[in-house]
Order: sequence, then C-alpha cells, then structure tokens
Amino acid sequence: MTLEHKHIAILGAGESGVGTAVLAQQKGFDVWVSDSGQINEHYKKILSDKGIPFEEEKHSLRKILEADKVMKSPGIPDNADIILKLKEKNIPVVSEIEFASEFTNAKLICVTGSNGKTTTTNLIYHLMKKAGLNVEMAGNVGKSFALLVAENDPDYFVLELSSFQLDGVYKFKADIAVLLNITPDHLDRYQYKMQNYINSKFRIIQNQKEQDYFIYNEDDPLIISNMDLINPGITQLPFTLKSNKNATAYIENERININHKNNNLTMSIYDLALKGKHNIYNSMAAGIAGEVLRIRKETIRESLSDFQGVEHRLEPVIKVHGIQFINDSKATNVNSTWYALESMNGRVVLIMGGVDKGNDYSELKELVKEKVSSIVCLGIENSKILNAFTGVVDSIHEARTMTEAVTKAYHLGEKGDTVLLSPACASFDLFENYEDRGRQFKLAVRNL
Repeated sequence: MTLEHKHIAILGAGESGVGTAVLAQQKGFDVWVSDSGQINEHYKKILSDKGIPFEEEKHSLRKILEADKVMKSPGIPDNADIILKLKEKNIPVVSEIEFASEFTNAKLICVTGSNGKTTTTNLIYHLMKKAGLNVEMAGNVGKSFALLVAENDPDYFVLELSSFQLDGVYKFKADIAVLLNITPDHLDRYQYKMQNYINSKFRIIQNQKEQDYFIYNEDDPLIISNMDLINPGITQLPFTLKSNKNATAYIENERININHKNNNLTMSIYDLALKGKHNIYNSMAAGIAGEVLRIRKETIRESLSDFQGVEHRLEPVIKVHGIQFINDSKATNVNSTWYALESMNGRVVLIMGGVDKGNDYSELKELVKEKVSSIVCLGIENSKILNAFTGVVDSIHEARTMTEAVTKAYHLGEKGDTVLLSPACASFDLFENYEDRGRQFKLAVRNL
C-alpha cells in the first residue's frame, strides 16, 4: 500500500491510540503521541519499548499541526478546540478503525447499536471460533484493532463499533454490517439532535457494495424510518420477533427461523443461552451472520445455546441468603436498564444512578412500578432519579459508595428477590469506568 501521509499525530494514549502508534510505526510513519492527561504505565511502557515519542498532560499544538494525518481517540469530541484547529488546516482526522482498515485484507464483520453490541459481537466471535475460523475480536471491546492488525492480521475481524468510532470513518467498509437498534444515547455529543446520532449509526454501511450484507432489526422504528440512508444494491437481511416469513430471521411458534439463500435453520427460543427479548434479537443477528459465513447449522445452534455471556452485562454474581445479585454495570443508558428489568422475574431491588446523559426516565416507569420494590441511587447527584420514581416504588435510598449501596440493597431485599445493578447512567462521578463499577459491585457483594 502507498502511504499518502508520512507524519501522523495520535491524540490519546489509551488502547486505540497506542495500538495505532504501533501499527503506524510498523508501516513506516513518523509517529507522535500526545495525551492531555496522564498516560497509563502499561501504555507508556509499550511506547517506550518501541521508541515511539510521546507527551502527557498537554497537547503541543505546533507539533500536532505539523502532522499530515491525525488519529484521535473516540473519547475526544469533534468540537474540541484542537480538533477544530486541525479541521481549519484541512488536516485529516480519522479514527483508529479507519486507519487500521487500510492495512488489512481481513473480512470485517461490524456490529453497532445503542444496546447489545458487546454481547452480539462476543456471540458472533464465539460461533466463528467454534467453527474453527481464524478470527480476532476488536474495536470497542477487547484489544485494539490496529494492534491486532500489526501483530496478527487474521482472516476475519469481528468489530464492535460505537457511534464515536463511526464518526471517524470515511473509506472504511464492512463486509457484514449489523445494526441492532437505535435509542437516544450520547446526545450531548450530537448537539442534542437525534438525527445526528442516527446518521452516525448508519455510517456502518456507508461504503457497502452489492456483495456486502446489512443485518438489521426490522422492529426498530428509527431504523425503518431511516432506510433511505441505505445504499441501493446492498444485500439486506432483516430480523424480527414477528412471524414475518419475508424477514431473514423471524419467530414462529416460539422458534427462531433463519432463512438465508433457502438454507433454513430453526431452534427453540428456550434453547438460547441468553434470556430476555433483547437477547433473542442479539441471537438472531449473530445467527444470520453465521449463515452468511456458511458456518454449519449445528455449530450455530450450539454456539447460541452454550454462550457464557459478557462480564458486566446481566452477569449473575452470587446468591446471599436467597437473594440473587446481578451485575449489569454496562447498562449506561435508560434503554439498557429497560431491557435488564424486562428480563427479570420476581421482585427487584434496583441500584441505579451516576452521570446522567440527558436521560428520560419516564420510559422506565411502568416496568419499575411492576417489578421494582426499592431503588438505591448510587451517584453524586441523584435528584433526577428521586423526582422520577418517588411514589412509583415503595422506597428510594441514596448511597455514595458501592459498599453502602450493596449493603442497603441487601437489607431491602428478601429471600427470592434480585438485587440488580443496572445504573442507566455513565460511571465517571464515582468510578473510573463501568468495568470498575461492576468489579466494585462484585467485590462488595462477596464481602457481605
């Protein structure tokens, strides 16, 4: 491949930034890494060992503006001052996904959606590994895509793609694109305009051609109302919970039916490893991807029935005196918490709260009224949750630490109840990230 740009500046020295730096150096670029915060020691060691120059706790603007191309971390918004200055100079700003895709010939199976993308990405990866394919998983989950291209360029990648990552792709093309759903999320990054966020999600198909596949949720009103964003000619493979035999995957008599190129796979919804309506969608999307990849039906069925799930996503922890504790820390928006509650049986004590991203809690009221006995608010600012659910549940309590929240929830619960951590909010007020929040929850539960 020819190098259009020889000097690259990388903004952010996390997983994606350091992975990009390693790949860029390998491909002959002059690399400069700049992070406005402190760089994690692990990443600093990788850069030092490779002899890649970097700076931390500042951005040297003059040096960055000398670059021919800039890769920015997905956490840096497009309206940040440094990005606006780069755009003024017409210096291309891309995501790790865009950059790394230029240096691999692997087939790309790409998954996006407001909810369920980590589970579905892992599920597709699981069935591909089970089929014996040479595949790696990357993107918004697992290792850096760029680093894996540098170290071990496989035949296939399964990529989880967030809207932030998709915002920085231009020539990138998915061979198989999966769009699970679209619900309001991260609107603070999209000028509080839902259409901007929808457009971002649809970028997953922007360069697809006739031989490429688009797997999507036919029951999602926002996807269906924006079908004019689809490139004409790409192969559309919809899935639905309805009995619609025109869809690629549909439900009939409590059985999943997947029919691709007259090759019909069926299995009972009760044989799925993952429970809840949302997980039927995730399983159908993964099953269609498996069919497109010509994986044996038996392997697809086995994979959908023995998948172990994802850490921090409806993850059972332990039972304490008959009370089941479930870690759903990955539920960082209202819709994720709705799905979690929808899949619960019996009475629930709900731990929720954190950094509110413009949440509308009214969507949860009916389910909360039906299933939740008490709420424990875990956050610095809980007034919005208190206002939304006062009078809807028997009691609402506040906590400032995970240990306090778990202890209060335990005392509020009774034998046969479930204590569910499903915050509906980001974690950055009290925790490093949702993983840290989930790990602290599991530790606090085991210390009861």
